[in-house]
Amino acid sequence: MIPLSQTVLLTIYPKERQGFAMALFGMGVVVGPVLGPVLGGWLTQDYTWRYVFYINVPLGIIAFLGMMVFLPESPRSGAQKFDWFGFGTLSLAIGAFQIMLDRGEIKDWFGSSEIVIEALVAGTALYLFLVHTFTAEHPFMRPALFRDRNLSAGVIFSVIAFITLYASLALQPPYLQDLMNYPVLTAGLVMGPRGVGTMIGTIVVGRFVGKVDTRVLLGIGLGFSAWAFYDMTGWTPDVSAQEIIITGLVQGAGFGVLFVPMSAVTLSTLSPEDRADGASIFSLSRSIGSSVGISVFSALLTTMTEVNHADISASVTPVNRGFDDPTVTQFLSPLTAAGRAALDALVTQQAQVIAYIDDYKLLLIATLALFALLLIFKKSGGSAGSGHAVVEG
Repeated sequence: MIPLSQTVLLTIYPKERQGFAMALFGMGVVVGPVLGPVLGGWLTQDYTWRYVFYINVPLGIIAFLGMMVFLPESPRSGAQKFDWFGFGTLSLAIGAFQIMLDRGEIKDWFGSSEIVIEALVAGTALYLFLVHTFTAEHPFMRPALFRDRNLSAGVIFSVIAFITLYASLALQPPYLQDLMNYPVLTAGLVMGPRGVGTMIGTIVVGRFVGKVDTRVLLGIGLGFSAWAFYDMTGWTPDVSAQEIIITGLVQGAGFGVLFVPMSAVTLSTLSPEDRADGASIFSLSRSIGSSVGISVFSALLTTMTEVNHADISASVTPVNRGFDDPTVTQFLSPLTAAGRAALDALVTQQAQVIAYIDDYKLLLIATLALFALLLIFKKSGGSAGSGHAVVEG
């Protein structure tokens, strides 16, 4: 539905209004997941976690009715057949890969036969999809589309950008609840301003798409996101709610500024008949990025917590001079069961804090790496001030 909506916007709106239309559309796409923790926290605390799923029913009905009433009917192409084999193999590859990432940490990765089977299924399905794509007359995903380097660069950009967005969204709730002891509703409210920043960013940047060089807009969005991740690398459980809110606002604004130019630059150089396929590929890249980001960085958090716990524990021995302090040994004595339990809890907390910092550093590096992709894009030589970006060469 997302790629079709983007195609409709680019079709029914004049060129000078496409930027603002995409901004409004992007606000709905991005703000929804960002505001989810607030609504989910309230439903979980005041009702039960099941209402997080029940609420989708009335919202889905409203969305369906809205599409039926307001979405214009598009012409149908009955001549082209749907490539079920390509669709099936791609779906199987992505599904098996996602399950492998989600369950790898639980099953000890390739030490488990389940993970090996899932990896083989994903690799085999991907191989069949690629062979079929390059040999079929009408494949599910046409390789010729990737000759548009704007689309190719935009797909890579969106994968990495959505990895950073959704990974940070997945990391912050457990940080607030487990390390800072925030109630679930409070954690949701503290994360809520991120959505406000996203709304502001998407609306403001929509006024500049087509008037300002797309590279500048993308650079500003990346700068906001990088600053937010840099600030997160200094967080401890003592960080104030005010700092979390300010950082969330900046991060939300950064991604709001990124989303609209990212969508526009990816699809801007495609011909009208290729935009639906291009938008589908772009949407798929976002979905893959978000799934990979959540799975990989959650697994890294668990792994790094274990590694850090082992490193810190190596220094926690009865001969450590720190235990000479009577105040320390009163509560954290390694010679008593209660003291060892308290020590283990403290070491685990410190290991988790360091693991979160490591994850945020990786997200910062990934965000900074996106600046290199900006060198690929070049302002088009079309109408003056168009601001649409194409790829040089």
